[in-house]
Amino acid sequence: MRLFDYLERIGLDVPAIAAAVELRRERIAALDPEHALPAMHYSRLYRAAAMQMQQFEQPLSWGAGVGGEAFDLMCHCMIGARTLRDALHLGERFDNLHFRQYGYRMRVVEQPTEPKARLSYTIELPEGARELIPENWDRAGHTITVLRSSGLRTWHAYCSWLIGQVLTTTEVRIDAPPINREYQDSLERLFSAPVYFDAGENSLSFDPRLLDRRLVQTTESLAEFLNNTVYHLMAIETSPASTSSAIKSLLALNLPNGTPSFAEIAAMLYMSESSLRRRLQGEQTSYQAIKDEVRCQVAIDKLLHDDARVADLAELLGFTETSSFVRSFKSWTGQTPKAYKDNMQSLGRA
Repeated sequence: MRLFDYLERIGLDVPAIAAAVELRRERIAALDPEHALPAMHYSRLYRAAAMQMQQFEQPLSWGAGVGGEAFDLMCHCMIGARTLRDALHLGERFDNLHFRQYGYRMRVVEQPTEPKARLSYTIELPEGARELIPENWDRAGHTITVLRSSGLRTWHAYCSWLIGQVLTTTEVRIDAPPINREYQDSLERLFSAPVYFDAGENSLSFDPRLLDRRLVQTTESLAEFLNNTVYHLMAIETSPASTSSAIKSLLALNLPNGTPSFAEIAAMLYMSESSLRRRLQGEQTSYQAIKDEVRCQVAIDKLLHDDARVADLAELLGFTETSSFVRSFKSWTGQTPKAYKDNMQSLGRA
C-alpha cells in the first residue's frame, strides 16, 4: 500500500495503473495477511507505475532507475559481456554518457594494493526532479538516504543475478544520514555486512575475485528479467545467494522444451555437478525445490494472465497426470488451481 500512497502523492492515476495489471486497490487492501499479493503481481504493478512516472520527463531516481527505459537500455548494454568486470565497465560507460540527463552513475574501483574492490554509486538530483519527491510523503525527510542506499541495493542484487552468485560484501558506506536503527538493521541483514552512514562516499566493497566471474545470464533471460525486474530483485534480496535465481531463469526459459536435467543446468552455469550441488547445499535448497518454485510461479502466471487450462499447464510443467499437478499446486499454494484463480481474479473485479 506504500506504493499506492506514493503514486497518489505525486499525482498519478492509481486506479488506472492498477487496472493496467488487472488489479484493484481496495481489493488489495482487503487481502488477508496470510495471502499477500504475489511478488510477481507487485513487480508488474511497480513496472506499470514506473512507466507512468516517466510522463514527468524526470529520471526515476529510486533504486538506480529500476523500471525505467534508461535502466533497461543499460542492462542490454551489459548483458553481452563475458565477465562481471567487463559488464560493470560497460555499465560505467553508459552512466558516464547519460549522467547529465539522469543524475546518477556507477563506477568500479580496483586498487592493486587493496584486497577489495568497490562499486561506487553517485546520484545528484537534476533541477525539477523534486516532482517525484512529494513534501508530504513519509520518506520526504530522508530522501537522499533512500536514494543512495536503494541504488546500492539494486546494483548489489543485479550483479548477483548476472553471475548467479551473491556479491558477498565486506562493508557498505552510505553518504547520507541514518534514518533509524531499524532501517540500518534491515540493510545489514540484506548485505550481510556492516553499514556506515555519513560515510563520505556511497559504495559497497567486495572480493575483487568476483569481478572475474563469468556471466550466467543471456539476452533471453534478460528479457524475462526486465519484464519482472522487481520480482527478481526481491527474490535475490530474500534468498541467501543467487545461484538459485540463475537456475530459476534458466528453468523458465527452457520449460517449453522440457525441464533440463541437473547435469544440463550445471553445464549452463559453467560448473561441475559437484560444485553446483555444494553451492545449493550452502544456500539450503535443492534443484527439486527450485524446480517446484519455478513451476508454481509459471502456473500462477499462466492461470491469471493466459487463462490456461489446468490440463495444458500439467503437460507444460512436466506432469504425467493432471491430478498430480493439482495436488502439487495445492501443496505449493494451499489452494487448488481453480480456487487460487478465483481468489486472485476477485482482486480486479468491480
